[in-house]
Amino acid sequence: MNTHLLVSDAEHFRIDYEINPYMDTGNQPDGRAAVAEHDAIVEAHRSAGRTVERMPSAAECPDMVFTANAALVRRGRAVLGRPPTARANETDHYRRWLEGRGFEVLEAPYAFSGQGDALPCGDVLLAGYGRRTDRRMHEFLHRSLGYDVVPIRTVDARWYDLDLAVAVIGNPHTLAWCPEALDRPSRQRIVRLGLELIEVSRDEAEHFALNLVSDGDTVTMTRDAPRLAATLRDRGLRVVELPTTELAKGGGGIRCTALTLG
Repeated sequence: MNTHLLVSDAEHFRIDYEINPYMDTGNQPDGRAAVAEHDAIVEAHRSAGRTVERMPSAAECPDMVFTANAALVRRGRAVLGRPPTARANETDHYRRWLEGRGFEVLEAPYAFSGQGDALPCGDVLLAGYGRRTDRRMHEFLHRSLGYDVVPIRTVDARWYDLDLAVAVIGNPHTLAWCPEALDRPSRQRIVRLGLELIEVSRDEAEHFALNLVSDGDTVTMTRDAPRLAATLRDRGLRVVELPTTELAKGGGGIRCTALTLG
């Protein structure tokens, strides 16, 4: 679970457009601080024993640091993301990298936010839709990758990707979530899964608490969610809290910066 990750870098990270409520072209990230944040995240992954592969970002792709949107990968297959037009230039870079590493790469037939809207939990895939992912992608993901898909819809654009509202803590048995971020049918679907659920406040979720990476033993997360961090430690997990102030200006956090390869 999240032991083999692909990351890019923050060398070209900037706000050239506004495609989520957190982005403001008048509030640019500090370049050096953003690189330092990203480097600290990568080091935390490696310290946790995760394998990290890196691909360089492209100057024309200011959001390429958020590699989670690149694809969804399972068992040697990768379904490419189909992002908003502003990020479309990223796709060819990811396609070449994945093909070069031997993955069978499939094109998404509809809008798809990659792993940002697709959270594996055992053989179940919690799959967002209605913001950046077309619900018709769910059947495609079921057929292409073999997941049992559970459709999940967030209530507004603050949760533009599902990985801002839900996090897999222990695969396949424990989820952290912000119920207020999901519509009623989605909340009911999650409860019916019978998993152990950790509830996170809306305030901490809005500070990217759930945009985390867990391998079941170590959780790497933002330092801006102390209540969730304490809850996870009480459960015996090792928790590494890191600053994400500059990355948050692009609407992303720690989960956004890593694509799970295995």
